[in-house]
Amino acid sequence: MPLLYDLGTRAYHAALCVAGPWNPKAKAWVQLRKGQWKRMEEAAPRLQGCLWMHCASVGEFEQGRPVLEAIKQQRPELPVLLTFFSPSGYEAAKAFPLATHVDLLPPDGRRNAERMQRLVKPRAAVFVKYEFWYHHLRALGERQVPTFLVSALFRKDQPFFRWYGGAWRRMLRTFTMIFTQDEASRRLVAPLVQGRAVVGGDTRFDRVAAIRAEGKELPLARAWAGHSPVLVCGSTWPPDEQLLAQALHAMGTAAPKCLLVPHELHEAQLQRAEQLFPKPLVRWGELENGDAANLAATLGKERQGTLLVDRMGLLARLYGHGRVAYVGGGFTDGIHSLLEAAAWGIPVIFGPKHRKFPEARGLIDAGAGREVRDADELLLALEHWFSDPEALHRASTAASAYVQQRTGSAKAVAEAVLAAI
Repeated sequence: MPLLYDLGTRAYHAALCVAGPWNPKAKAWVQLRKGQWKRMEEAAPRLQGCLWMHCASVGEFEQGRPVLEAIKQQRPELPVLLTFFSPSGYEAAKAFPLATHVDLLPPDGRRNAERMQRLVKPRAAVFVKYEFWYHHLRALGERQVPTFLVSALFRKDQPFFRWYGGAWRRMLRTFTMIFTQDEASRRLVAPLVQGRAVVGGDTRFDRVAAIRAEGKELPLARAWAGHSPVLVCGSTWPPDEQLLAQALHAMGTAAPKCLLVPHELHEAQLQRAEQLFPKPLVRWGELENGDAANLAATLGKERQGTLLVDRMGLLARLYGHGRVAYVGGGFTDGIHSLLEAAAWGIPVIFGPKHRKFPEARGLIDAGAGREVRDADELLLALEHWFSDPEALHRASTAASAYVQQRTGSAKAVAEAVLAAI
């Protein structure tokens, strides 16, 4: 089984190299890894005996971050190595102040894993959610480094529970403790790890609650919104935007203002959105240039319109300027973060592909979330919440309560990690 795993990972890495000249993401994956060993060697003296946290990308980092913050609060002197699989995760967090060094995970192979262990000699490791790398985990296990899996979710169709999943089951057994998001995941994995699985909750709740508690407004968004109701559309893809544009136009004069934050900011996608969405439409970058305050204030007097956000890193705070949120991804590979919106006490709407996201069902059951499958259902959801203040108030209260009742996991996980260091 490890041989098949190695063949699969090598084929994947080779495919990324081949795709690099034509695919920007693959190109970034290859280019950024070219200098990683030099970077790691230069940082190694500062990383001896570090805490190593590994995340796939930005979303997983948002889950790992509150755990890391809680650990550093107790052990501020502890060096931290933060690694990512994806270039986007690395770029978003490379200046994270609590990390001693931020880098990309070396491609998973026995030599790379052994080299990394010799260089940094971690005293503990935390992997977030779905990150399983056979050789890196085995190297940690051989050195008896306490290793934790945080905010894990398991499903019956994963390789761990298949006849061919021997290598995957061995990876599970390297963890000192597995913290699952829910009881169903714990029950599923418990027989494979001899009681080393506990329900730890989803640490993202702590992160989104902290963002809400900071209460940092974005003045340009506030000025643009004026006194009008606002629908925040976060991390949208073209299929989401097509439905949104149809529903907003169908609402006519009852439509709210739309604050649109596409998941990818390619110019072609931005121009497509400009053609689809209600006018007047302005880009965030235009508000940042020239006489931005006057322009935003002028647009704030309009009853309708669209603010197209062409900047990264603002969405978690932009939700605080809306009354209802539409979260994208439910018509592609899966919805993006519903909790970022719900933390602000606003109900969420999303597409049907949410099976892997228990918070979607949780918000629906709480009365703070709605699944839509087409533009007609989206129109009904928008009309319901924007035309009925009492219904909106109930849903908003439910969204806020859903998040607040589930905070505190990060502290418990951090205590377990600290006890092992």
